[in-house]
Amino acid sequence: MRPELAPVAGVRLAATAAGIRAAGRDDLTVLELAPGSRTAAVFTTNRLRAAPVLVAEEHLAAAAPRLLVINTGSANAATGAAGMETARAVCAAAAEGFGLAPEQVLPFSTGVIGEPLRLEPFAAGLPRCRDGLAADAAAWWRAADAIRTTDTRPKAASRTVELDGEPVHVTGFAKGSGMIHPNMATMLAFVATDAAVADGPLRDLLREAADGSFNRISVDGDTSTNDALTLTATGAAGAAPLESAADPRLPALREAVAAVCRDLALAIVRDGEGATRLLTVRVEGAADAAEAARVADSVARSPLVKTALFAGDPNWGRILAAAGTALTGEVDWGRVDLHLGATRVVRGGVVAPDYTEAAGEAAMAPEEVTATLSLGRGEAADWMWTCDLTHEYVTINAEYRS
Repeated sequence: MRPELAPVAGVRLAATAAGIRAAGRDDLTVLELAPGSRTAAVFTTNRLRAAPVLVAEEHLAAAAPRLLVINTGSANAATGAAGMETARAVCAAAAEGFGLAPEQVLPFSTGVIGEPLRLEPFAAGLPRCRDGLAADAAAWWRAADAIRTTDTRPKAASRTVELDGEPVHVTGFAKGSGMIHPNMATMLAFVATDAAVADGPLRDLLREAADGSFNRISVDGDTSTNDALTLTATGAAGAAPLESAADPRLPALREAVAAVCRDLALAIVRDGEGATRLLTVRVEGAADAAEAARVADSVARSPLVKTALFAGDPNWGRILAAAGTALTGEVDWGRVDLHLGATRVVRGGVVAPDYTEAAGEAAMAPEEVTATLSLGRGEAADWMWTCDLTHEYVTINAEYRS
């Protein structure tokens, strides 16, 4: 069931089938941001960075964005100098049609890596988007649907809080299903609020939200070339601006932004290509934060753990083995415990005396499973969300370009 979306004042959206991909689906999306809007963004850390990522970073440093242009069907990655020219040409065409400077346009692309992005579809598609701009919830859902590639469903979320007695909305949408792994977000996501937020606090809100959501998910361990996450504050809600990190109203907005990002991140993992189960990997008692993160990451990306999850098989040895690859120095396995849900499977590094295979199978049966690994090495903790690895994942990716 789709969640209710709260439109964000100061944002209008449109999508159209421009012919960038052959399926006849919407493949060009535009978000128009009101004058005075502020936008922060984070991008992929993959060293093969797509042309639109590089151009978006350039433009974000040069001007306040007024237009986000997103295409599906071509990632415009590994396309060399020609790809950079195309990304800039898309911005120039959009700027001319919307009465903006090219630096006020941020481009985003998703699709097959290495295939050139054709400019021709933008000539007809951008005017249709300009004429079809709307601010209602239906426009947000259409945009969420248009940016999908292998996603089986659109992903969007909203929260509403009060600032100075005024309702303030936070709404976002995302795409992602495969090629999902930190760091950073391994997908495209666009979040907006009608609160007024200064640049510094806005960047902090975005980084904190990304670290607690999109940087906690893994589908297949592969980081995309095109990852981008934006957070826009339009200031159209009427509440006084949040100018500093010390503003007492900021925590309420922080939690709303974080909640929207968590909803979107979890939607991506639940919709992992061919996924049937969600696994939360919790690591406790690590020596330090870095170790906790390494262990959670190692377990979450392990193909053996993920295939056991698909089968509902409580093969706990795979979890310990994946953890062992991320640990360094001497490890006292006599201090290590593992729970699947509420069922203790491992005690002191070996199978728990009261554990039964039937109890393990029951713990693995739900669509959402939590594995809690206690290392007994310190006080640090971390977590990751991942999904199972299925026959369908192989089929989808074997046939991706077919």
